[in-house]
Amino acid sequence: QVQLVESGGGLVQAGGSLRLSCAASGTIFAIADMGWYYQAPGKQRELVAGITSGGNTNYADSVKGRFTISRDSAKNTVYLQMNSLKPEDTAVYFCTMKLKRFKFLDFRDYWGQGTQVTVSS
Repeated sequence: QVQLVESGGGLVQAGGSLRLSCAASGTIFAIADMGWYYQAPGKQRELVAGITSGGNTNYADSVKGRFTISRDSAKNTVYLQMNSLKPEDTAVYFCTMKLKRFKFLDFRDYWGQGTQVTVSS
């Protein structure tokens, strides 16, 4: 089965930086879109950044100019570089990928377990 594992979260002071990574493992035929979502306590999950197989990106307004999403398709990995972090960025960050395990299957969404990012003031 496919597994997505995030890494790089942690505690950082306001103004600092973190880089999140998410690598997919298992049987994978192809990956289309990749993305990052975040969820604060009591809030619904929201898109942080997405990247298509062609390299097109989109970002939440709140992170534009501070965060950068990138991918290494050969490594089945997506990254989120987070700079100039603010306390309001504190949340659990989830990696997601739209992929198919075999050619005959449809694409479907897979999710990581999430990694905590805490930004102190």
